[in-house]
Amino acid sequence: MMRALVTRGSRLWVAAALSCGAAVASSPAFWEMSSFTDFIAGKMDGVALSRDGRLTPAPQLDTLFNSGQPVIWSVISAPGGDLLAATGHRGRVYRIDAKGAATLVWTADRPEVFALAANAQGDIYAASSPNGKIYRIRGGQATEYYDPKARYIWSLALAADGTLYAGTGDAGLVYRITAPGQGEVYYETGQGNVTGLMLDPQGRLLAGTEPNGILYRITAKDKAFALYDSTLPEVRALATAADGSVYVAGLGGALAKKIQATQQNQTTQQDATPTISTTVTVTAQAGGDIKPAPTEAKPPAQPQAALQAPAPAATTELAGVEKSAIYRINPDNTVDTLWSSKEENVYDILPQSDGRLYFATDVNARIYQLTADRKLTLVAQTNDAEAVRLLRVNDALLVATANSGKLYKLGAAGTKGSFESPVFDASSISRWGRVQWQGDGVTVQTRSGNSLRPDNSWSDWSPALTDASGSIIPSPNARYLQFKAGFTKLNAHLDNISSAYLPQNNPPIIHAITVAQQAPPATPTKTTAANAPASSSYSISVTDTGDAGPTSSTGTPTQTMSRAVIQQLLISWLADDPDSDKLVFEVALRGEGEDQWKVLRHDLHENSIAIDGDSLADGRYYFKVTASDREANPAGSAKEVELVSAPVLVDNTPPAIRIQSSARTGTAADIAFEAQDTASTLRRAEWSLDAGAWLPVPPVDGILDSRTEQFRLHVANVPAGEHVLVLRVADSGGNTAVAKVVLH
Repeated sequence: MMRALVTRGSRLWVAAALSCGAAVASSPAFWEMSSFTDFIAGKMDGVALSRDGRLTPAPQLDTLFNSGQPVIWSVISAPGGDLLAATGHRGRVYRIDAKGAATLVWTADRPEVFALAANAQGDIYAASSPNGKIYRIRGGQATEYYDPKARYIWSLALAADGTLYAGTGDAGLVYRITAPGQGEVYYETGQGNVTGLMLDPQGRLLAGTEPNGILYRITAKDKAFALYDSTLPEVRALATAADGSVYVAGLGGALAKKIQATQQNQTTQQDATPTISTTVTVTAQAGGDIKPAPTEAKPPAQPQAALQAPAPAATTELAGVEKSAIYRINPDNTVDTLWSSKEENVYDILPQSDGRLYFATDVNARIYQLTADRKLTLVAQTNDAEAVRLLRVNDALLVATANSGKLYKLGAAGTKGSFESPVFDASSISRWGRVQWQGDGVTVQTRSGNSLRPDNSWSDWSPALTDASGSIIPSPNARYLQFKAGFTKLNAHLDNISSAYLPQNNPPIIHAITVAQQAPPATPTKTTAANAPASSSYSISVTDTGDAGPTSSTGTPTQTMSRAVIQQLLISWLADDPDSDKLVFEVALRGEGEDQWKVLRHDLHENSIAIDGDSLADGRYYFKVTASDREANPAGSAKEVELVSAPVLVDNTPPAIRIQSSARTGTAADIAFEAQDTASTLRRAEWSLDAGAWLPVPPVDGILDSRTEQFRLHVANVPAGEHVLVLRVADSGGNTAVAKVVLH
């Protein structure tokens, strides 16, 4: 049983190191992981992954703060070096010092605080939802600052002059607030929600929206420029660079599901206020000023792990459709797509002064780094549900998460970490060979099992293997295998790992045998289409269905071969091997009443043979096809199977016609005759007068269904004079016999 070999350099030594058992293939196969795509499918703990497929210890990931709540919605820097964090679902705001010591600053009367802002004087602005307000916290006291009368307050942005901007939903309004209770609608986006706000270096307000993913640059009251219209539903995170470029994260995966979960959760926890959900479509051309009419719409997506809504209705995600993307809008308004994914949602972005870009996603709370030349590195993953926010404080990168509601700090490169591979499926029970890897400071453990997902039925992790040049896998033979790599020092790395295995040899499968009539090789003739004999070729098959029971009440019919038109029999079969082994065939013949099979062909690699029909005497025959994978496997492990055809009737002899009597009375004639065939049932009897049209003759018993039949033919209106009446009888094989009667 040959398997595909994936080898590099000197890896063929593994074949010599593996002995062949009674039920395994002669050549090993390899499972190899060496690329970014290979490794990203695994589980990482304290491990980073570069774009060229190198695993290394990740920066140390320390828990700076644990909110004890499902999610940290917002984290910002406060004057004096402290941090401020807003949480859900209890609506709390915390102050966190450099050592991670936290103080509860304020608890909202609503379950969510989605956005925070702070000025240089130490005032904190916090927006509560749903149906909440904006509060100013000064000197430890919270007072209402502004009520936009919106269901959701998603984002806040504070200008240098103290003006506060608020992005709301579900009417998609941007408010400009200048003092307590003093505010106005600054811009009506016509969207459902304003999910992101920030001020660019020139002091212009940028607003990201949902559900049409339009980014606006608002320069004055009721005046906006559609900077970009994304193909994704939500523009969530915004960031700017010193050169005036704007970085945008577009979000689109599983949007409807998260929206519904958000609505149900908020309705359950707060009140029974009905939520009107409509879809708003606004087409915007970059470079135009637009001001659509306000419309109510649905809230944007939020990290799903933080949502605890009961039994949301089922939604459909389209596989292979882009889920998220990161765009860079250049100073000249041209747009570059820096990264996109069909598997992960981007929740936040953080550009660096050297051209690098960090971003956070919803798969295991991953943090990626994208260089200026677009080389991607998985820097770390917290293994929470989502990484929601990123913040750079001095030299430390902070990550806020959903599901655990923690704030992590990424420090210097670590000295420990582990990588757990995805489960490998060998397709059948396999014998494991050696595992080898390229790297330094790495140990490997393995485990195996026969269920797709590791559970209690799997073997325990093996002791650590240390010989990178080739360590025998100690895990028991099984169908599935998994390995875990441990990193033991600062500069440890893993570039490549491969495992050899010998799959169990599976027998070939013969699906069907077909015996068909075939015309002999064509010979040029002058026969025209008008007088050419009609071909009555047909075939019958026997198929191996794997069902021991009968397929119908009528049973399997005997196939009859016609001699009158066809002189060759074509025996063909359909067979394959589950292991893609090369197959060799043998075809044998046995007549009815015979005990032994006679080999017609052997050592065949084709799937058909043709034999001369004249080489078989009249009678019923069976054809047997045997398939073997012996050319791909040693004698002790080779497999073979066989399948026998339905009975095939060969009839080379025409019927015999015996005239019993003939008489002419006036204008009528009566002929009695008998027809008999030694091999097959009679199928047709007919007569013709003076080479006229053929007319059927029914048998005496009314049914033409046996090898011997009696006929009584009465012909009326025979003209005077001598006439020739011809009788013709055909059997099931198409053989015909004729006889004539001269009428005087």
